[in-house]
Amino acid sequence: MKNKRTVKVKRGRGRTAVILVLVLFILVGVFGYGTLRSGMQAPGSSEEIVPFEVAEGDTYGVLGEKLEAAGFIKSAFIYKVYLKTLKNLGTLYAGYYPLSSSMDLKTVIGTISSGKTYNPFAFNVTFPEGSDVPDIARIIARNTDTGADAFISAINDREFLTRMIDKYWFLTDEILAEGIYYPLEGYLFPNTYQLTGKDMAPTDIAEMMLQQTDSVLTEYKSAIEASGRTVHQIMTMASIVEMEAGNATDRAGVAGVFYNRLNSGWTLGSDVTCYYGIQVDVSERDLYLSEINAYNPYNTRCAQMAGKLPIGPIANPGKDSIYATINPAASGYYYFVADKNGKVYYSVTLNEHNATIQRLKNEGLWYEYE
Repeated sequence: MKNKRTVKVKRGRGRTAVILVLVLFILVGVFGYGTLRSGMQAPGSSEEIVPFEVAEGDTYGVLGEKLEAAGFIKSAFIYKVYLKTLKNLGTLYAGYYPLSSSMDLKTVIGTISSGKTYNPFAFNVTFPEGSDVPDIARIIARNTDTGADAFISAINDREFLTRMIDKYWFLTDEILAEGIYYPLEGYLFPNTYQLTGKDMAPTDIAEMMLQQTDSVLTEYKSAIEASGRTVHQIMTMASIVEMEAGNATDRAGVAGVFYNRLNSGWTLGSDVTCYYGIQVDVSERDLYLSEINAYNPYNTRCAQMAGKLPIGPIANPGKDSIYATINPAASGYYYFVADKNGKVYYSVTLNEHNATIQRLKNEGLWYEYE
């Protein structure tokens, strides 16, 4: 929320207690106690919250007419009389306040004088774990005034990226390497965020997600340093674990298999890295043999990538995948496969791996795309 703007309070000259009492007696005499009491009550029964704006320059006295016109009080006149009985109302802040017609006069004034403004244009948007930058861009395009291409262009801007590298300890020049599709891929933490409005700047959205990444990675900073791997390497591996085992029961086991292959000089053999490299969605179609064998700095199926990680992350991993990557399970396995229920099966040899797949198919546990 932006810094609150104060509105100068003009409560007029002080009234003596004697004059105030006389005024109240006159009101009761003219209008009757019932009328005065009625004016203090809620003007309606709806509990729907409606934003009421206190503008720059407004005073408590001026608000009477505005509140009456908006249907939040019955009488601006009685509002002003009641206002004179109150002490220490404090500073009036410009902004929006949550009011409803079911609030009585005392509650209305209490709400406005609290200074607790809110943003009625704010809303929540969820970015699922495993979303890549194009996914995030499409979600933003559906929910804000920023188009998908405009979002990607904004967060790929070199000046913006340089500022983010200077600001966040976990971002380095590795994200600027030639061949990386989206420099912030892997670092836009998937979560539910409150956007300030449909016109929120795309770089502000991205930085909000980077702040969450900072919070998560700072928790693991010592462990990352002790691992002997860079943050970029950790986030790259975590993104593969997320996409290969996002629905699995054992991310740490999957991470362990990938590290075994990497340390033995094997290719990681991950289909999802190949799909990312050719920019085709996994659910769209099967890979062609020519695509599997073609060199791409993301494709860990091709022979040239033996013993190597992709050039950068292929998605934005959640906390579980990051943790599993930092704390992989030790084993002698080099293959894994998950059934349609998420249970993971490990193998040492390719023959064992293929036999497990055939058994899962025979038992109806193999996931089939519709």
